[in-house]
Amino acid sequence: MSITAEQLSLLHTHSLTPHLQKLHELLWLNPRLTNFKSIQDSLVLNGANIEDAASRLTRFAPYIAAAFPETAISHGLIESPLRAIPNAQHALSRIAGISLPGKLWMKCDSHLPVSGSIKARGGIYEVLKHAETLAIAAGFLDKNSDYRILNTPELRDFFFKHSIIVGSTGNLGLSIGIISAKLGFTVTVHMSADARQWKKDLLRSKGVTVVEHADDYSKAVEQGREQAKQTPLAHFIDDENSQDLFLGYSVAALRLQKQLKEQQIIVDEEHPLFVYLPCGVGGGPGGVAFGLKHVFGDNVHCFFAEPTHSPCMLLGMYSGLHDQISVQDIGIDNKTCADGLAVGRPSAFVGKFMEPLLSGIYTVSDENMYRLLKLLKDTEQLSLEPSALASLPGIINILSKGSAYLKQHKLEDKMEHATHISWATGGSMVPSEEQNRYYQTATQLT
Repeated sequence: MSITAEQLSLLHTHSLTPHLQKLHELLWLNPRLTNFKSIQDSLVLNGANIEDAASRLTRFAPYIAAAFPETAISHGLIESPLRAIPNAQHALSRIAGISLPGKLWMKCDSHLPVSGSIKARGGIYEVLKHAETLAIAAGFLDKNSDYRILNTPELRDFFFKHSIIVGSTGNLGLSIGIISAKLGFTVTVHMSADARQWKKDLLRSKGVTVVEHADDYSKAVEQGREQAKQTPLAHFIDDENSQDLFLGYSVAALRLQKQLKEQQIIVDEEHPLFVYLPCGVGGGPGGVAFGLKHVFGDNVHCFFAEPTHSPCMLLGMYSGLHDQISVQDIGIDNKTCADGLAVGRPSAFVGKFMEPLLSGIYTVSDENMYRLLKLLKDTEQLSLEPSALASLPGIINILSKGSAYLKQHKLEDKMEHATHISWATGGSMVPSEEQNRYYQTATQLT
């Protein structure tokens, strides 16, 4: 569904629209945010769904450990470290010219094993769930089996008769392609024009068919969906609408809860938690935020981060039009260095689901993502891809532009005890020469 001329005309009367069109960095506070306890029973997904997803990943852990030896240290759980970044926090404070109370951490999904991005959570989970369903139906497996049986020629031959198809800007395709090919599936990844060449090359080296499109993310998804309709025994992974992807991401909250306890970090009414999540079509950050609200309720405050050139979720939620509107409809080009966030039209499922849960959305320019890439490398020796850096200025946004939010939620005198988490979504698999080019670009801008 597309926006009507009447809707577009009305949108141009909204106060935020001119700022979006001029590519201004801004913070939007969600007026529909609701007390979590009052709405959790009405949501289409709940805590039982998250626990079911977590249990499935536990069943698959022996297989993951066998198929991907780099996960042996975590006994087959695909998880990332939580790391304090005090040097970066000090540098951000100096650049912003304001005090940044509380403590800043980075959740390093950039260093998740297997595929090196947050997509290793949702993408791998959906493929595993589909594989489990097929194997159980064919009599190869039950939920009490040793799932290492999936790492045998017999099961790989069985899965080869089935196809996995997905459309992606890069990282989702990478995670799905790697795990699907390892299981034995016939895999096709439709890649948008902004996907990095090294990601396409890596997928092809794993035996994945990569179909390149001259258009953006939406076209890649559309073509993938069409191919799946015409392919027998095909499973299309729908980044725009999949609840399985969403639930795979949500398990991160249970893992983070454990990590916070290990670090003796308290999250309660007096010790608020702020989490900043880069957002493309919305499934990854939406799933994580939903999980966090389930675990921490109103003591966690989740913000999405988008490029100024691709603020699709902000536009969809702000206007209330969700997937009926794209950034191109208001003259924004959807061209950004943050390839993983280069999405013009948001997920309808995620945008509507997050309406009562999300605290707000802020935007970041390409230039500042590059500058922050250099800052993080210089201060913490962490190398990320540009899209992951959208999360880093979240602490500045809430403390410099979010006074109305802090006042509304009675947080003004609690910020000294706050925990801030910048969610790093990708970067560890970026080739060193590409990472050097990022750094050189950032140096030229600084």
